[in-house]
Amino acid sequence: MEHIAALLLVIGCSNTMADCRELQVPRSVFASAEQCVAERPFALGDVQGQADNIVAKCLAVDPALEDDYDKIVWNVRADGTLDASLAISSLVMASNAARPEKDYLHQQ
Repeated sequence: MEHIAALLLVIGCSNTMADCRELQVPRSVFASAEQCVAERPFALGDVQGQADNIVAKCLAVDPALEDDYDKIVWNVRADGTLDASLAISSLVMASNAARPEKDYLHQQ
């Protein structure tokens, strides 16, 4: 399995930035942060028109925790700033059981 260094998160919001949702892009996982940053403008072009305001951010993936991440935590501020991070729930951290594969961490 190829290691993932970055995940591209794209969020579409209403014109007031009050209602936001994740938007699907053709490619969202990358082997390097540089590849993610380079792909970002193309991904924004792919989702143009799907929301009034679109914001995107490349999230660093810690290789040591790659299999443990189980959610993306994000918030879009009224000024359009996207705060986002990959997270591990306390349930996963407390469990020693095998963890299922995460769809968002696989190359598409």
